[in-house]
Amino acid sequence: MNQIVSARRMARELGEWRTHRAAYLALADRIRVMLIDGRLASGTRLPAERELSTALQISRTTVAAAYAQLRDDGYLRSIRGSGSTLVLPDGKRGGPGGPQELALDFTKAAAAAYPGLPAAYQFAVEQLPAYLGHHGFDMQGLPELRAAVAEHYGRRGLPTSADQILITLGAQHALSLLTHTIYSPSERILVEHPTYPHAIDTFLGAGARLLAMPVSSADGWDIAEGQMLIRRAAPSMAFLMPDFQNPTGASMSAEDRERLARLAQREGTVLIADETTAMLDIDRGELPPMAAFSGTVVTIGSLGKLAWGGMRIGWIRGSRDLLARVQRARPAFDLGTPMLEQLASIALLRDADLMVANRSRDLRSGRDFLVAEIQANFPQWQLHVPDGGMSLWINTGDVSSSALALAARSEGLALVPGPRFGLEGAFERFLRIPFTYRQDELAAGVQALLRASRSVGSAPARMPLQAVI
Repeated sequence: MNQIVSARRMARELGEWRTHRAAYLALADRIRVMLIDGRLASGTRLPAERELSTALQISRTTVAAAYAQLRDDGYLRSIRGSGSTLVLPDGKRGGPGGPQELALDFTKAAAAAYPGLPAAYQFAVEQLPAYLGHHGFDMQGLPELRAAVAEHYGRRGLPTSADQILITLGAQHALSLLTHTIYSPSERILVEHPTYPHAIDTFLGAGARLLAMPVSSADGWDIAEGQMLIRRAAPSMAFLMPDFQNPTGASMSAEDRERLARLAQREGTVLIADETTAMLDIDRGELPPMAAFSGTVVTIGSLGKLAWGGMRIGWIRGSRDLLARVQRARPAFDLGTPMLEQLASIALLRDADLMVANRSRDLRSGRDFLVAEIQANFPQWQLHVPDGGMSLWINTGDVSSSALALAARSEGLALVPGPRFGLEGAFERFLRIPFTYRQDELAAGVQALLRASRSVGSAPARMPLQAVI
């Protein structure tokens, strides 16, 4: 069954959609980019023209013209009596007029594979015969790998035993398992704002009401707001990335980690600390894990950012009782973690210090190069240089990042606009650009973005965002 989006939700998600273009073209552009970047799924049925025009407080003629433009471009299919349904032309993602060849894909903050990865897989292949007597459906994780992950936390000053670790198919899988286990319908979940898009997808998919705690590149987390939301709304879960947060690159101080962790424990909120980016340090220095301040903090991590995105190995660190509940719920999602990847991960964790040093060197080079390119070509844009992570979170001033992302596709460049990281259309004037690519790719990407920006006018005067409840 196709998903139906209400006019009220559509109006919230569209955010500041008006640009220098005619209203119907600006509306069509915004709906198209929301489909391209995943905020709206292919197959979603759009609101009726009259309903959307009322929600947006514009004429029905404007909405009808926008829908007609989307139909002409191949992004909307309308059947009398069945409404209008979004589609991706030929099942592909592309710009106006149909799919296009994209020379550069900057939608993923991911780096090339760690050079030691082939050796890790060679080790895994050599060890595999000893495990072939196992049935292969491993729902908990190999004892050797769980011990290696536990030792990793021990080296960071957080004593951990192997039975506090559950191996998963990456951090996103871990978050989905935890949400399914902890969250109950109609409860609230606290998230950072902006935050990791697929965390938003996971929580909204579960039907959660989201509470937003602001975070910025320069100022970090609004801890007072977070404390107020936890005390007043008593969310069942809170999701944070305390180290090199995606997308802002901010890191939470040890004092703020302790304040939030202890408050969450007192109020009965399960605080999930996503440490996927925790080892991507460039020049910050080590900070204690959030779980060091409270035994109720649940930590998720993975090797995806440090070793390779194709290494689908992650983990949950939590209490034995919680992990038992997660393990009981897991068969509804999958039937275990592959043996070969687990064995390779054991070898990689033994190489952790070398992996961190290798990644830090490459990230420093990419960050410094991209900062110089952005400052030279877009002096009017504002950015805070992060001390770790994989991307820049850039304030584009009066320029719509959704319009930029759409125009950039005509230049062969794929980008993720700011609203993909927020709720209800927030962050229209922000853009995330990863610095994990080669310098020649980064330079070509900035030039493509510069060409795209020339076809995009400034957005209209800033309109107040609706409150997030």
